[in-house]
Amino acid sequence: MKGFFSKLKEKMGSGSDILDQEGGPEYVELSSESSMEKAKILVRPYTLENFEDVKPVLDALREGHTLALVNIRPLKDKDLVELKRAINKIKKTCDAVEGDVAGFGENWIAAVPSFARIYRGQQKAAPQQEEQAEETEE
Repeated sequence: MKGFFSKLKEKMGSGSDILDQEGGPEYVELSSESSMEKAKILVRPYTLENFEDVKPVLDALREGHTLALVNIRPLKDKDLVELKRAINKIKKTCDAVEGDVAGFGENWIAAVPSFARIYRGQQKAAPQQEEQAEETEE
């Protein structure tokens, strides 16, 4: 068997960290820092002051490790047409990455990648639907 390891060592080069002089395996220490950082989830706030501010939000969603909390108030006060364009762009990106997007409050939206869903609570039926449901029960 020693011949096999010697040949393998020759092919891998003399600076091999995998095999020692006697042909037995050495332990190789691997760094796990890079894989651990990718596994972390980042909750990050963003502010939309103009349409161009949507690009960092979209990039973060495409990376897939960021939950974006977006303050839309400055753009809402400035230009509603640009706000609608920006929100549509975020919605399309969320659809593309199979994420989720929802508004909360009047001035914030949350956009998340595919591993997360946004809790929306129980949706109440419209008053007309409730009245119709009561009439059909009687």
